[in-house]
Amino acid sequence: MLILMALQSGVIQSGRRVFDIIVIRDRCKECGLCIELCPTKVLDRENTYNAYGYRPTFLKDRDHCIGCKICENICPEFAIFVRSVSK
Repeated sequence: MLILMALQSGVIQSGRRVFDIIVIRDRCKECGLCIELCPTKVLDRENTYNAYGYRPTFLKDRDHCIGCKICENICPEFAIFVRSVSK
């Protein structure tokens, strides 16, 4: 149960490809790099805080995510992951 609460995931589509976005809320330190560098601006900060007092990133616009993995590669805390999901 605790693991489920710590993860935020959503299945998104980009053309024919489908991606699963996972944010490990308690790893996020609210640095904003993923939000700033996202080419389609689909990420934002939550209004709630994680266990360490930071507002984690969340996927605000699933329809426009292209699965580029910039957020995953730039995150210094390894808090966000993009995975391809088979249909």
